[in-house]
Amino acid sequence: MSSLSIRVQEPRAQRVTVTEDSVVVDLTDGRTVSTPLAWYPRLLHGTLEERDNWRLIGSGEGVHWPDLDEDLSIDSLISGRPSGESQESLKRWLEDRKVRAGRASGEKAVRKPAHPQRAASRHH
Repeated sequence: MSSLSIRVQEPRAQRVTVTEDSVVVDLTDGRTVSTPLAWYPRLLHGTLEERDNWRLIGSGEGVHWPDLDEDLSIDSLISGRPSGESQESLKRWLEDRKVRAGRASGEKAVRKPAHPQRAASRHH
């Protein structure tokens, strides 16, 4: 008796496009998979420039957006699994992003003095 060995190769990403409302990934097996951008809050909050700055990781097993600290596995994309990031984690990320944006625009933090100066005027 002979056995037939079939080697199944997992599809890999080869091209990524982020539109106003979707993440679109072209796969090595010829398929194109599209998911709602709302499934990935960090991408949703990113600028066009940040969304366009991606790279393939693991020989196409995933996609990484360095400016947004976001990773998307092709397995999750194909399986229809949205981001698993907690609301608490996203909130911290958004707050940190706001602080960094303020620094980048040249805003200076206004600090309140620890002990307000007391204006004491004495008339002699």
